[in-house]
Amino acid sequence: MALRIVIADDHGLVRTGLRQVLSTAPDLQVVGEAANGSELRQLLCKVAADVVTLDMAMPGENGVTLIRSLVCDCPGIDIVVVSMHDEGQIVARALRAGAHGYVTKDADPELLIDAVRRVGAGGRFIDPALVDSVIFPALESDSAPHSQLSPRETQILERIAVGHSLGSIADTLRLSPKTVSTHKMRLMAKLGVSNNADLMKYAIRHGITATE
Repeated sequence: MALRIVIADDHGLVRTGLRQVLSTAPDLQVVGEAANGSELRQLLCKVAADVVTLDMAMPGENGVTLIRSLVCDCPGIDIVVVSMHDEGQIVARALRAGAHGYVTKDADPELLIDAVRRVGAGGRFIDPALVDSVIFPALESDSAPHSQLSPRETQILERIAVGHSLGSIADTLRLSPKTVSTHKMRLMAKLGVSNNADLMKYAIRHGITATE
Protein backbone atom coordinates (compact mmCIF):
# COMPACT_ATOMS: atom_id res chain seq x y z
CA MET A 1 0.00 0.00 0.00
CA ALA A 2 1.34 3.43 -0.97
CA LEU A 3 2.23 5.98 1.69
CA ARG A 4 -0.34 8.78 1.66
CA ILE A 5 1.25 12.24 1.65
CA VAL A 6 -0.15 15.70 2.38
CA ILE A 7 1.92 18.68 1.20
CA ALA A 8 1.77 21.85 3.32
CA ASP A 9 3.44 24.96 1.88
CA ASP A 10 2.15 28.46 1.22
CA HIS A 11 3.78 28.70 -2.23
CA GLY A 12 1.86 27.09 -5.05
CA LEU A 13 4.93 26.52 -7.19
CA VAL A 14 6.65 24.72 -4.32
CA ARG A 15 3.62 22.50 -3.75
CA THR A 16 3.53 21.65 -7.46
CA GLY A 17 7.23 20.82 -7.45
CA LEU A 18 6.95 18.63 -4.37
CA ARG A 19 3.95 16.81 -5.85
CA GLN A 20 5.86 16.14 -9.06
CA VAL A 21 8.88 14.81 -7.15
CA LEU A 22 6.86 12.57 -4.86
CA SER A 23 4.67 11.30 -7.70
CA THR A 24 7.73 9.77 -9.40
CA ALA A 25 7.82 7.14 -6.64
CA PRO A 26 5.22 4.39 -7.15
CA ASP A 27 4.99 3.72 -3.43
CA LEU A 28 4.08 7.34 -2.57
CA GLN A 29 0.70 8.98 -3.17
CA VAL A 30 -0.06 12.69 -2.66
CA VAL A 31 -3.61 12.90 -1.28
CA GLY A 32 -3.87 16.63 -0.61
CA GLU A 33 -2.29 20.07 -0.37
CA ALA A 34 -2.61 22.93 2.12
CA ALA A 35 -1.36 26.52 2.04
CA ASN A 36 -1.43 27.22 5.80
CA GLY A 37 -1.91 25.60 9.18
CA SER A 38 -5.68 26.10 9.22
CA GLU A 39 -6.12 24.48 5.80
CA LEU A 40 -3.84 21.65 6.88
CA ARG A 41 -5.92 20.91 9.98
CA GLN A 42 -9.14 20.89 7.96
CA LEU A 43 -7.62 18.64 5.31
CA LEU A 44 -6.31 16.13 7.86
CA CYS A 45 -9.85 15.81 9.22
CA LYS A 46 -11.09 14.83 5.76
CA VAL A 47 -8.39 12.62 4.25
CA ALA A 48 -6.40 9.67 5.54
CA ALA A 49 -2.70 10.54 5.52
CA ASP A 50 0.50 8.91 6.73
CA VAL A 51 3.05 11.72 6.27
CA VAL A 52 2.89 15.51 6.07
CA THR A 53 5.66 17.46 4.33
CA LEU A 54 5.62 20.72 6.24
CA ASP A 55 7.00 24.17 5.52
CA MET A 56 8.21 25.97 8.67
CA ALA A 57 7.12 29.47 7.61
CA MET A 58 3.51 29.45 6.47
CA PRO A 59 1.08 32.27 7.37
CA GLY A 60 -0.69 31.98 10.71
CA GLU A 61 0.23 29.14 13.04
CA ASN A 62 3.56 27.78 11.88
CA GLY A 63 6.97 26.50 12.84
CA VAL A 64 7.53 24.76 16.14
CA THR A 65 4.06 25.69 17.39
CA LEU A 66 2.33 23.98 14.47
CA ILE A 67 4.53 20.89 14.78
CA ARG A 68 3.71 20.53 18.47
CA SER A 69 -0.01 20.92 17.90
CA LEU A 70 -0.02 18.40 15.04
CA VAL A 71 1.84 15.89 17.21
CA CYS A 72 -0.86 16.29 19.88
CA ASP A 73 -3.89 16.41 17.58
CA CYS A 74 -2.79 13.95 14.88
CA PRO A 75 -0.56 11.37 16.60
CA GLY A 76 -0.83 8.88 13.75
CA ILE A 77 0.73 11.24 11.20
CA ASP A 78 4.48 11.64 10.74
CA ILE A 79 6.05 14.99 9.84
CA VAL A 80 8.87 15.74 7.43
CA VAL A 81 9.88 19.40 7.50
CA VAL A 82 10.82 20.73 4.06
CA SER A 83 12.28 24.17 4.67
CA MET A 84 14.63 26.83 3.32
CA HIS A 85 16.15 27.14 6.81
CA ASP A 86 19.36 25.17 7.32
CA GLU A 87 20.47 26.61 10.68
CA GLY A 88 21.26 23.89 13.22
CA GLN A 89 19.24 25.52 16.01
CA ILE A 90 16.10 25.62 13.88
CA VAL A 91 16.50 22.02 12.72
CA ALA A 92 17.08 20.80 16.28
CA ARG A 93 14.04 22.66 17.60
CA ALA A 94 11.81 21.23 14.88
CA LEU A 95 12.96 17.70 15.70
CA ARG A 96 12.57 18.25 19.43
CA ALA A 97 9.04 19.54 18.84
CA GLY A 98 8.11 16.23 17.22
CA ALA A 99 9.07 16.37 13.54
CA HIS A 100 10.38 13.02 12.30
CA GLY A 101 12.47 14.32 9.42
CA TYR A 102 14.05 17.49 8.07
CA VAL A 103 15.09 18.24 4.49
CA THR A 104 16.09 21.56 2.93
CA LYS A 105 14.31 22.83 -0.16
CA ASP A 106 17.50 22.72 -2.20
CA ALA A 107 18.05 19.02 -1.49
CA ASP A 108 18.09 16.48 -4.34
CA PRO A 109 14.63 15.06 -5.16
CA GLU A 110 15.82 11.54 -4.31
CA LEU A 111 16.68 12.76 -0.81
CA LEU A 112 13.12 13.95 -0.20
CA ILE A 113 11.74 10.63 -1.40
CA ASP A 114 14.13 8.76 0.90
CA ALA A 115 13.11 10.99 3.82
CA VAL A 116 9.39 10.38 3.30
CA ARG A 117 9.90 6.64 2.93
CA ARG A 118 12.09 6.42 6.03
CA VAL A 119 9.71 8.46 8.16
CA GLY A 120 6.66 6.66 6.80
CA ALA A 121 8.25 3.36 7.85
CA GLY A 122 8.60 4.60 11.42
CA GLY A 123 12.14 5.94 11.24
CA ARG A 124 13.76 9.38 11.33
CA PHE A 125 15.68 11.29 8.72
CA ILE A 126 17.94 14.35 8.67
CA ASP A 127 19.38 15.81 5.51
CA PRO A 128 23.03 14.62 5.66
CA ALA A 129 24.20 18.17 4.89
CA LEU A 130 22.65 19.30 8.20
CA VAL A 131 23.94 16.64 10.55
CA ASP A 132 27.05 18.47 11.76
CA SER A 133 25.23 21.76 12.24
CA VAL A 134 22.60 20.00 14.35
CA ILE A 135 24.69 17.68 16.51
CA PHE A 136 27.56 19.89 17.65
CA PRO A 137 25.58 23.07 18.47
CA ALA A 138 23.01 20.89 20.23
CA LEU A 139 25.70 19.49 22.49
CA GLU A 140 26.64 23.04 23.43
CA SER A 141 23.05 24.26 23.85
CA ASP A 142 22.16 21.59 26.38
CA SER A 143 23.72 23.84 29.00
CA ALA A 144 22.22 27.09 27.63
CA PRO A 145 19.87 28.91 30.01
CA HIS A 146 16.81 28.44 27.80
CA SER A 147 17.22 24.66 27.99
CA GLN A 148 16.07 24.96 31.61
CA LEU A 149 12.75 26.59 30.74
CA SER A 150 9.50 24.71 31.29
CA PRO A 151 7.41 23.82 28.21
CA ARG A 152 5.00 26.66 29.00
CA GLU A 153 7.81 29.17 29.48
CA THR A 154 9.31 28.03 26.17
CA GLN A 155 5.98 28.59 24.40
CA ILE A 156 5.73 32.09 25.80
CA LEU A 157 9.34 32.94 24.96
CA GLU A 158 8.82 31.81 21.36
CA ARG A 159 5.79 34.05 20.96
CA ILE A 160 7.43 37.04 22.60
CA ALA A 161 10.42 36.53 20.31
CA VAL A 162 8.27 36.90 17.18
CA GLY A 163 6.55 40.03 18.45
CA HIS A 164 3.32 38.76 20.01
CA SER A 165 1.87 40.88 22.81
CA LEU A 166 1.19 39.36 26.22
CA GLY A 167 -2.54 39.77 25.59
CA SER A 168 -2.29 37.91 22.28
CA ILE A 169 -0.26 35.15 23.93
CA ALA A 170 -2.84 34.85 26.69
CA ASP A 171 -5.64 34.45 24.13
CA THR A 172 -3.69 31.90 22.05
CA LEU A 173 -2.69 29.75 25.02
CA ARG A 174 -6.00 30.26 26.82
CA LEU A 175 -4.34 31.70 29.89
CA SER A 176 -5.02 34.84 31.90
CA PRO A 177 -2.80 37.86 31.16
CA LYS A 178 -1.59 37.72 34.75
CA THR A 179 -0.46 34.10 34.33
CA VAL A 180 1.41 34.95 31.13
CA SER A 181 3.07 37.90 32.87
CA THR A 182 4.14 35.64 35.74
CA HIS A 183 5.65 33.10 33.32
CA LYS A 184 7.46 35.92 31.53
CA MET A 185 9.00 37.15 34.79
CA ARG A 186 10.16 33.63 35.66
CA LEU A 187 11.68 32.90 32.26
CA MET A 188 13.49 36.25 32.26
CA ALA A 189 14.97 35.40 35.64
CA LYS A 190 16.14 32.01 34.34
CA LEU A 191 17.69 33.64 31.27
CA GLY A 192 19.39 36.31 33.36
CA VAL A 193 17.77 39.24 31.53
CA SER A 194 15.97 42.18 33.11
CA ASN A 195 14.20 43.95 30.26
CA ASN A 196 12.47 43.32 26.94
CA ALA A 197 15.41 44.56 24.86
CA ASP A 198 17.80 42.04 26.44
CA LEU A 199 15.16 39.32 26.11
CA MET A 200 14.89 39.96 22.35
CA LYS A 201 18.69 40.01 22.01
CA TYR A 202 18.88 36.63 23.76
CA ALA A 203 16.21 35.18 21.46
CA ILE A 204 17.95 36.45 18.32
CA ARG A 205 21.36 35.22 19.52
CA HIS A 206 20.00 31.70 20.02
CA GLY A 207 17.93 31.59 16.83
CA ILE A 208 14.61 31.43 18.66
CA THR A 209 12.86 34.07 16.56
CA ALA A 210 13.20 32.08 13.34
CA THR A 211 11.35 28.94 14.48
CA GLU A 212 7.88 30.39 14.76
